[in-house]
Amino acid sequence: MLVKTLDQILGTKGEAHGPKWHSLRLLHAEDGMGVTLTDSILEAGFEMELWQKNHLEACYCLEGAGMVEVLDTGERHPIRPGTLYAMNDHDRHRITINERARMICTFVPALTGQEVHDADGSL
Repeated sequence: MLVKTLDQILGTKGEAHGPKWHSLRLLHAEDGMGVTLTDSILEAGFEMELWQKNHLEACYCLEGAGMVEVLDTGERHPIRPGTLYAMNDHDRHRITINERARMICTFVPALTGQEVHDADGSL
């Protein structure tokens, strides 16, 4: 059995952050689960283009509000508590947050903890 607390992630490779975002990655590839699970905070004013070229991503909003836009189609979907969005086709997308949001996200295959976003937003 694997048991972790958020406090155990702080200050490790599981803690990732950037302008207006902070993510605690609870599961990594080395945990052997095949999925990464994150607890992420996106601050109001956060906006980022993302493209998970190598991973499938699903996000579930617990708190806050924003918008996700699929860049190839222009489709826009509001994000609010209870909203799940999944980039099931490696969709290029833009996230815009207008009210501090807390998201639970998954990545398949699991992240190693060494990933960084390229200039085009890809991971």
